Amino acid sequence: MSITVEVSLLSGKTATVQAGLDETVDKLTQRAQIALGVGKGRLLDSSGVVLDGCAETKNCKLRNGDSLTLHVNGVQIQSTDFAFAAILGDGSVVTWGDADSGGDSRAVQGQLKHVQQIQASSKAFAAMLSNSTIVTWGNAGYGGDSSTVQGQLKNVRQIQATYGAFAAILGDGSVVTWGLAGYGGDSSAVQGQLKNVQQIQASRFAFAAILVDGSVVTWGLAGYSGDSGAVQGRLKNVLQIQASDAAFAAILADGSVVTWGYAAYGADSSAVQGQLSHVQQIQASGGAYAAILDDGSVVTWGDDEFGADSRTVQGQLRNVQQIQASGSAFAAILGDGTVVTWGDADYGGESSAVQGQLKNVQQIQATYGAFAAILGDGSVVTWGSADCGGDSSAVQGQLKNMQQIQASKDAFAAVLGGRLKSVQQIQASGRAFAAILGDGSVVAWGDADDGGDSSKVQTQLKNVQQIQASDGNFAAVMGDGSVVTWGGASGAVQDQLQFVAAAVQQDTTSKCCCEKLEDCPPDKAPPARGNGRAVRNVVEAVLSSSLQTLFAVPCGSRGLDETVETLTERAQVALGVGKGRLVDSAGTVLDGSALITNARVQNGDSLTFHVSKIQIQKAGFAFAAIVGDGSVVTWGLVGYGGDSTAVQGQLKNVQQIQATSGAFAAILADGSVVTWGSAAFGADSSAVQGQLSHVQQIQASGGAYAALLGDGSVVTWGSASSGADSSAVQGQLKNVQQIHASGGAFAAILCDGSVVTWGYRIHGSNSSAVQGQLKNVQQVQAAASGAFAAILGDGSVVSWGAADAGGDSSAVQDQLKNVQQIQASACAFAAILGDGTVATWGHADCGGNSSAVQGQLKNVQQIQASTRAFAAILGDGTVVTWGHLVGGSDSRAVQGQLQNVKQIQASDGAFAAILRDGSVVTWGHAGYGGDSRAVKGRLQNVQQIQASMRAFAAILSDGSVVTWGPAVYGGDSCAVQAQLKNVQQIQACNGAFAAILGNGSVVTWGDADRGGDSSYVQEFWEEHSADVQRITSQIAVASRIRSKWKGIFLRDFIRVAEGRKNDFADMEVSLSGSRLVAAASDRHTG
Repeated sequence: MSITVEVSLLSGKTATVQAGLDETVDKLTQRAQIALGVGKGRLLDSSGVVLDGCAETKNCKLRNGDSLTLHVNGVQIQSTDFAFAAILGDGSVVTWGDADSGGDSRAVQGQLKHVQQIQASSKAFAAMLSNSTIVTWGNAGYGGDSSTVQGQLKNVRQIQATYGAFAAILGDGSVVTWGLAGYGGDSSAVQGQLKNVQQIQASRFAFAAILVDGSVVTWGLAGYSGDSGAVQGRLKNVLQIQASDAAFAAILADGSVVTWGYAAYGADSSAVQGQLSHVQQIQASGGAYAAILDDGSVVTWGDDEFGADSRTVQGQLRNVQQIQASGSAFAAILGDGTVVTWGDADYGGESSAVQGQLKNVQQIQATYGAFAAILGDGSVVTWGSADCGGDSSAVQGQLKNMQQIQASKDAFAAVLGGRLKSVQQIQASGRAFAAILGDGSVVAWGDADDGGDSSKVQTQLKNVQQIQASDGNFAAVMGDGSVVTWGGASGAVQDQLQFVAAAVQQDTTSKCCCEKLEDCPPDKAPPARGNGRAVRNVVEAVLSSSLQTLFAVPCGSRGLDETVETLTERAQVALGVGKGRLVDSAGTVLDGSALITNARVQNGDSLTFHVSKIQIQKAGFAFAAIVGDGSVVTWGLVGYGGDSTAVQGQLKNVQQIQATSGAFAAILADGSVVTWGSAAFGADSSAVQGQLSHVQQIQASGGAYAALLGDGSVVTWGSASSGADSSAVQGQLKNVQQIHASGGAFAAILCDGSVVTWGYRIHGSNSSAVQGQLKNVQQVQAAASGAFAAILGDGSVVSWGAADAGGDSSAVQDQLKNVQQIQASACAFAAILGDGTVATWGHADCGGNSSAVQGQLKNVQQIQASTRAFAAILGDGTVVTWGHLVGGSDSRAVQGQLQNVKQIQASDGAFAAILRDGSVVTWGHAGYGGDSRAVKGRLQNVQQIQASMRAFAAILSDGSVVTWGPAVYGGDSCAVQAQLKNVQQIQACNGAFAAILGNGSVVTWGDADRGGDSSYVQEFWEEHSADVQRITSQIAVASRIRSKWKGIFLRDFIRVAEGRKNDFADMEVSLSGSRLVAAASDRHTG
């Protein structure tokens, strides 16, 4: 029996919809969406109550002729560094991007209903539901796991996030925190004070809460704004707080300002305190502040490198209306519409070249290194770093009639207007821009690899309503609720993100089940984007990164008697993507070996096709790659993990892989573990297999593993001399939060902040002498040769293990206060203190004695280590080195070139520094890559550098690669240079490199026996590419399959090819299966 109801939109549009009484409200909602031609929404009854989608129509007291309202919200998108989360109109959530950054929400998908808002740390999401509870996912350590506080997360009013933690304000004004303790995830020390909280502000490392009485409570990394004790007496009647990366600035009711945190990031305002009165608003760059006073003048302070010095333009800073900041510069709009800039010229602090154009400015947006201003006539003026969007000359003719601009870290995208005139709005972050024009089209400029080039999706960018950005990636919401993305960070999912509007979805109840497609009535035939043959059972395959159904996928002639794996292969072809996994509507991965009938897949069901990007892990002499469907490909030294054939059948639905020096351990989706490689390095886990269930993470020493289970207990295996025997401390290993490893020992941090250690004695397993001090431990660092150093909550340090490897810090103990981070060489430690100085201890030949350069170690920002030396980057971009000559400690020959250093990478005995202009400076032992003169001319626009034991590989902005160092360690890539295009990422083992290309394929080079030769998992594709081309063209998807299948296991290819030969027997497909099988056997590809 059915009823008919009238469904209306808020706009007044109405449709009459039929519903069966035994059907769910979800089915009725889907019909209403189709009838009204809108995206996902929620049905409300005449009283305004949202109907439960899971309930049957008859139980909702609906009657024939009732009037309902379909409430459709606009799509809202939030982002972490490398993933997106979109709230759809019905309050559900779709995620895509890097799984470890929140791109995979399958584990909580059933809970993500009626979502109101989403907040993000750098690698995790937190969603607030309509019932004021919280659901989290993503990287557990960065706040993706809120299980320890879930019982408290009720009646949540607001969520705020630092780089690695979350803080939720509850209805009673109390606060609940979770995530990394060093980023504010642990508020236990101030919980008694967190009452009547009104709002919370976050820096990168800490939180600051304003209470109802105007006082402030802070927590997080003490030296980086988490400790306001020095100014607590002044924090009264606080109105608002602004944050730089590592400092806070509070505006009080009387217009004065109080600052605290890391001095180099603007915490020290003493020099301008007398001027900070009647402050109206404050803007912050990475490490400086600019305050607008009520008379329109401006006061600046902080680090001059970040724009703190405005003396040269102070006379011009009059009648200032608003200020915008890039990473290291400021831009102020004056009352007459002109602009004044100051700070680092490379970051937009110098605008003289465009000053004549900067008139009648309405709005300014900034990336990390550039600015974009919208003028009154809708045109746009840009300046700053060209790599960050400062040069818009290539699209300047289009930049008219601007509506809106959004930015990633490296590029801008603009939504354009009618006849390309009148820009309305610009938005930005990082190093690129995105502008929305009046006609809903988009213009993007800046770093092409990070979103500055939208040409590949330009035809899809129509009627754009909104743009969101992650770190180098854009997502544009169309008027119909669909989404289009572009940029470098999402290369692995770009081809998958082909969204269509909900209005074109077909009602699943109207799918045709005719035996032949030609027999289907025109109005019921499945979309003609499949393979065009007989249909027995039809399901909808939806990409996990998509918001809407793409098209129907027919089951083969055997129908329900086929396996899920066959259906999966067919979905891959239909969707034109690589290997992946089918997930049902409940978020459960379907077992590929099960028959469709046993998987309970029914006609018309909606499934999700989840395709993950390739992840590569390295052991000492081998590589292991997780491909899209969760299977694994390995290569390298056979006895050390390069050959996984013995366990290949078990390697399904792999989530992550960890490695010792000679073995791999893979965690599967069901929480079990599979190991392979050398038994001496932990490949044999048979003795503990029964215990390895619900595994959350694995840590590895040189030859042993420690697995953390869901209940907080630990299971260990491998070489006893590397820490495999934890029997003596098993009773203490409860409520473990994280595990760290040296070369032969482990250290586990428990939830109460205490530490349990075990393993080989000379590698730091015995912490008994310091156990009484190991309380409130925040993080642990390990030196490979046998020592540990723990940072406590008060910023002090406790160390143990081999004294000559850094286990004895007594000589510098009085200096180890307010420690922010610790770096380790093979036998020494270097700690950065809150004031930017450095304390070192351990073996002098490994950098444990920095006395010779101690006077230079001021305002240190970061430290990198080789095996026997350290290199510190100072706040002014210069570098200080110390340690042993063999480790690369002597940088005198290049000291004059080490200016404006952005980052440093190290091999075992040399260093490579990337400068802000993209050039590279190297020093250290020539046999370890310290001499790059042979490739110096090619090292331009370098984006990142990776190192093997003795060689380096640099990725340039155009996706090509430059290598140097001994050829046997990967320093010579000439044999594969032609293939090294559009490189996204590089991984290195001891003697080889592996590069992941934009199309998902992998190129390797270096020592053939240590992972440099992957031909035995790739050469069959190259040898028989003509056969594949012919087969795939006959099934109408050849142009996509060729790039997607490169590098997969041969046996997978054989299975897919033979399966398609059967499916398309009526299409003149010729393929010698026996010849393929023989080739597989010859090449031992498993």
